[in-house]
Amino acid sequence: MKTELGTIEQALLENGNVSEESWKFIKSQAQQGRGSTWKTAVALGYVSEIEVLKIISKKFGLLMLEAGEIPESSFDLSATNISAKFLADNRLYPVSVVDDRCEAVVSDPASIPLIEAMFVGSDKTIEVSLATEEAIHHAVEKHFGTGVTVMESIAGRMDSLEAPETTHDLDEDPDSLKDLASDAPVIKLVNLIVSRAIDAGASDIHIEPFEDEFFVRYRIDGILHRMEAPPKKMQDAIISRIKIMAKLDIAEKRLPQDGRIRTRTGGNDIDMRISTIPTVFGESVVMRILDRGSIILRLQELGFPDKELEEFNKIIARPYGMMLVTGPTGSGKTTTLYGALNKINSPDKKIITIEDPVEYQLKGVNQIQVRPSIGLTFQDGLRSIVRQDPDTIMVGEIRDIETAEIAIQAALTGHLVFSTVHTNDSAGAITRLLDMGIEHYLISSALVGALAQRLVRILCKECREAHEPNAETLTMIGAGAGGVTAFREAGCQVCSQTGYRGRVGIYELLNIDEHIRNLILKKTAAHIIKDKARASGMKTLREDGWKKVANGVTSISEVVRVTTEEVL
Repeated sequence: MKTELGTIEQALLENGNVSEESWKFIKSQAQQGRGSTWKTAVALGYVSEIEVLKIISKKFGLLMLEAGEIPESSFDLSATNISAKFLADNRLYPVSVVDDRCEAVVSDPASIPLIEAMFVGSDKTIEVSLATEEAIHHAVEKHFGTGVTVMESIAGRMDSLEAPETTHDLDEDPDSLKDLASDAPVIKLVNLIVSRAIDAGASDIHIEPFEDEFFVRYRIDGILHRMEAPPKKMQDAIISRIKIMAKLDIAEKRLPQDGRIRTRTGGNDIDMRISTIPTVFGESVVMRILDRGSIILRLQELGFPDKELEEFNKIIARPYGMMLVTGPTGSGKTTTLYGALNKINSPDKKIITIEDPVEYQLKGVNQIQVRPSIGLTFQDGLRSIVRQDPDTIMVGEIRDIETAEIAIQAALTGHLVFSTVHTNDSAGAITRLLDMGIEHYLISSALVGALAQRLVRILCKECREAHEPNAETLTMIGAGAGGVTAFREAGCQVCSQTGYRGRVGIYELLNIDEHIRNLILKKTAAHIIKDKARASGMKTLREDGWKKVANGVTSISEVVRVTTEEVL
């Protein structure tokens, strides 16, 4: 079989994977010895390996296998002079050689002549299937034992490139770093780090240099997990590659930088927000993954209890007033506000947001990115928004009295205003505005609701275990007497031994009715307001969390972890 590069290139162009202008650059790089055109496109990150393999599979009628679908091998490697490392390096996985037939899995059909030469001879029938390089490496390691991980295998290809030792020299030649960061093994390592994070459902990638080690950690369901990292000597090349992708200055190592990367993986559009800061042992990089295809915009899918969802929908349907969402960083506040905007978005309403940053694009919504460096702050942008005749305004965060005053005035003059503040509970939003200097009568008139929320991890349904909590635990969480069955985490292959898969919200919705307005006018303390709301039926964060524990959604330890500041 012969794979024609033109056929694959044409298919990629037809599918809109790579533009004609990009192909010109890719071809120029391929001519400089980076390999075939489509391999260069994969190496440079213009197209994913999976997308190319799907095209090859369709064009040449080859079966494409996922990692878990690669069959056991019956091939006796010990009877040959071939090493497992050679198979891994050449991305070949022999399944069987029987009589006049040879079956193998490859990442590139161009490997078939090598299979003929090594295993069978020209009189054998070759049957090949396709799989990614990483899947083949894992299969070879599992069945033949290379003793080398995928990352080590890729890093090993750097030896011939004479990669310089990692230094902390701030005056290091940026041209040499750029050349090193453009080599295929470095590009593959960065692509591997990113693709693994996306496959694991990570929200952030932390790349951290230390004196003798180089860490890669993924934040999965709100918790950091240390992952396999490249060798320490690859540190500068990898960080430079990320900075090049984010269009940052690779020569600047003394100051923090921020950038953005847009890519496409597995058919999904992925945005990554990049932040670098200088540390003692090099630059620390954090990559926030913003998967536009994974954001949940339907409120009922976020975990709202039925009663709270009904009340929240009534609040956001009002023509004017201010709705605040509270909670610490990473508690899902922005997602909830996006869900609210998506719920009320219609052709007869003009919605404008001002955010820092704009994490997801919402169809039909005018979104503004804060840019303090040119004078576009929350307060300045909000003043301009009010003159745009909006029906609904979303302010990413109320950080100061100027922004709070403008938002309050907008709510009092016929606009529905959404925003966030950092407080522990819903009643704390009132105290926060008072602390900023907003008059109590303005808060009483403008505020229509405050929603506190947290994210708890969802128990893996494949391995969760039932248990009966002790009396002390039930008292601590406010669940009452014993005899209650709950579930806890166990750990299995499906959830990567964490016991959890995904996250869901727990909520505390304070509806500002006449009783609460009167308490605000009297400058009543937040805990008294909260007690009054609870007497009227409001459920606290822990009470909503306990309900999810009783329903087997999450564990007691999770609810306690995210609500440690709440005192019942």
